[in-house]
Amino acid sequence: MITFAVCDDEAFMLRDFTARLSGYMEERQMEFRVQCYTGGKSLLDSKIQFDMVFLDIQMESPDGLETARLLRQRGYQGILIFITVLKECVFDSFEVQAFDFLVKPIDPIRFRRTMDRSLQFLEQAGRQNIVVHRGRDSRILSFSEIVYCEVIARKIYLHLHGGETVAYYDKLEELEKRMDKRFFRCHRSYLVNLDFVRGCRDGLILLAEGGEIPVSRLREREFTKALLLHMKERRRDGMVSSFI
Repeated sequence: MITFAVCDDEAFMLRDFTARLSGYMEERQMEFRVQCYTGGKSLLDSKIQFDMVFLDIQMESPDGLETARLLRQRGYQGILIFITVLKECVFDSFEVQAFDFLVKPIDPIRFRRTMDRSLQFLEQAGRQNIVVHRGRDSRILSFSEIVYCEVIARKIYLHLHGGETVAYYDKLEELEKRMDKRFFRCHRSYLVNLDFVRGCRDGLILLAEGGEIPVSRLREREFTKALLLHMKERRRDGMVSSFI
């Protein structure tokens, strides 16, 4: 699911833009939610983790630029898109790493182009995500929430952090090509996220959240090497979790 924030102190613009954004996402048949804010302070007070934030530049203090600066200072790594009536303000947006800007009144073609680019960015780069297509529906999942992947017959089952399972039709070989180096092919029917591995014993991989999955005898030695290398890299980056 993609979570949006729309921040504008004009009630009409807030409603209009939210409707435009919702219409686009419904057309794409992607799961989403939109949170609306009438000022920078209420947005900054929110505890929600946003994938994309749309900010009106001209607002009561803090204005859009100051709100964006504060968001970045607090560690927000998502997409920032400014909405403005003043094109000259756009140059100031570079210092907060704005992804794009939209000029009021919103041009529908420019809006669609910006949305297409931003969703592609979320999928391919910044968020390390995978798009899962199930019939007419699509869902974006972060690599970091996938514990392991399992194939049964022609269906892939993505087992997520927290216990949820997402199933869809695909080949494990094709899925493997789309994942990054944290995923290891431990068995012909399994891909495991090394971030969630606690150890290996008697041909079984022990998962940090409980449970276990098989590792084939031919791949066990390679798996052990991959896990040790992964742990070293995480220690170097200061990212080793308490369960490793």
